[in-house]
Amino acid sequence: MTAIEMNGKDLSQKVRSDIAEDVQQLKEKGITPHLTVIIIGDDPASKSYVRGKEKACSETGMSSDIIELPSSTTEKDLLTRIDGLNKDETVHGILVQLPLPDHINEQNVIESISPTKDVDGFHPINVGKLMTGQSTFLPCTPYGIITMLNAYDVTIEGKHAVVLGRSNIVGKPVGQLLLNDNATVTYCHSRTKNVTAFTQEADILILATGRANSIRGEHVKSGAVVVDVGINRMEDGTLSGDADFPSVAEKASLITPVPRGVGPMTITMLLKNTITAAEGLDAVGK
Repeated sequence: MTAIEMNGKDLSQKVRSDIAEDVQQLKEKGITPHLTVIIIGDDPASKSYVRGKEKACSETGMSSDIIELPSSTTEKDLLTRIDGLNKDETVHGILVQLPLPDHINEQNVIESISPTKDVDGFHPINVGKLMTGQSTFLPCTPYGIITMLNAYDVTIEGKHAVVLGRSNIVGKPVGQLLLNDNATVTYCHSRTKNVTAFTQEADILILATGRANSIRGEHVKSGAVVVDVGINRMEDGTLSGDADFPSVAEKASLITPVPRGVGPMTITMLLKNTITAAEGLDAVGK
């Protein structure tokens, strides 16, 4: 068996084409969806991500702007700026690029963004709605994963999904989304004993630990669907996922490559959330 690749790059282009049509329809109603991104400091990776988001907005007809602040920016000044954006009716989505400088409390910043403009899906109100199965903004990477599974006709209901990793950004919310779709979900993490016993039983295996090539073919059930969220920079400059791709691809039925897998879907779902915000709260999650 050789796994079929779930190509997130191609799928994201298709989804973005649909988003562009939604943007045009909103413009005809006098609404231009707008995303504001705040970035603090000079981290090259963060700047690259932000440029990607700006380009994606432009390609779909959305408007966006980037507020670049020095690393010396105080938490008070940042919260004041966010308050202004919350009150600006022309701004539909607000995103503060993480990580933040050590002197700024990340949770305070997340909670300061209006839940109706929280297109990252990190605000406690939106997290609570996710947990209780209500319509809300979904965290972008988990949202992208579920979109990919649906696009490739992966049955979630009744399947055993195993999630490696318990971060608030990926692990916990993707497990909850799978649970909401009636999968049986097991979380594994750094304190889990005999992880292989769980991965070998997974119908759907989500890898989100950031440990390059740590999952090999012998760790995977034959015919499993493997979603690799890991993006690890190797010594030779290439990118690798958490899976040893050649050996896992020999066992799995479907697998996401790295790159061209989950990554492109993350920004795409950010655009989707911004469209939803522009349409109004009644459309959230629909």
